[in-house]
Amino acid sequence: MSKPQLFMLHFAGGNSDSFNFMNPYLGEFKLETLELPGRGASSDEILIKDFSTAANYIYTQIKKRLTSRNFLIYGHSMGASLAFKVTGMLEEDSITPLCLIVSGNAGPKIKENKKRYLLEDKEFITEVTKLGGLPLEFLESQELLDYFIPILKADFEISEENNLGSESIIKTPIYSIMGDVEKHVEDITNWSKYTTTSFDYEVLTGNHFFIFNNTEKVCSVIKECYKKNVAKKALDLLTEKMQ
Repeated sequence: MSKPQLFMLHFAGGNSDSFNFMNPYLGEFKLETLELPGRGASSDEILIKDFSTAANYIYTQIKKRLTSRNFLIYGHSMGASLAFKVTGMLEEDSITPLCLIVSGNAGPKIKENKKRYLLEDKEFITEVTKLGGLPLEFLESQELLDYFIPILKADFEISEENNLGSESIIKTPIYSIMGDVEKHVEDITNWSKYTTTSFDYEVLTGNHFFIFNNTEKVCSVIKECYKKNVAKKALDLLTEKMQ
């Protein structure tokens, strides 16, 4: 029996290795760690700066890799917005994930009206540093900054110019996780407006990158979402056959 698939969408500046720290806790899944062009294994490709183009790119990657009827999608921060958009696109093709797990993101229409990607490099890095997640060696290396700043700015443009609105509603269950000192954590239940089925959430200790300090807990949420929703899917199919 093949493993269920877990598609993982990275945060701004991330790549296909961004969730390696979760791998030891997710052995029951076939992990599909996706990445946008212009970084990691796709460094020779042109960066995407448009939200819809990025969503289409991820949608295409998922369609190419999808082999299981039972799969979940997980995204952090920018990845959460893209995961939500792509889930809706998949549903239009009658392909429905068991669950959408989103972290570090309070959902559509809850965002700061900032265009940080337009800032000068020094100001931009100052803003990004406030979110946490940038190691000291990164900040002290001009070579690393020169490489990553264009990637980060492209991803921030995708995130800050996303076109998610109230018309975007999915039928896939949503589970949201945020850190207790993140901006907009008080709006975490906003996600409940964007699914016609079930919604649940949890607030963990930490800033925007709380996932690094709560790895086992985040992974346990993902596993519980799978168990709960695969059981529900089986029950729904049985009920249909009996009618």
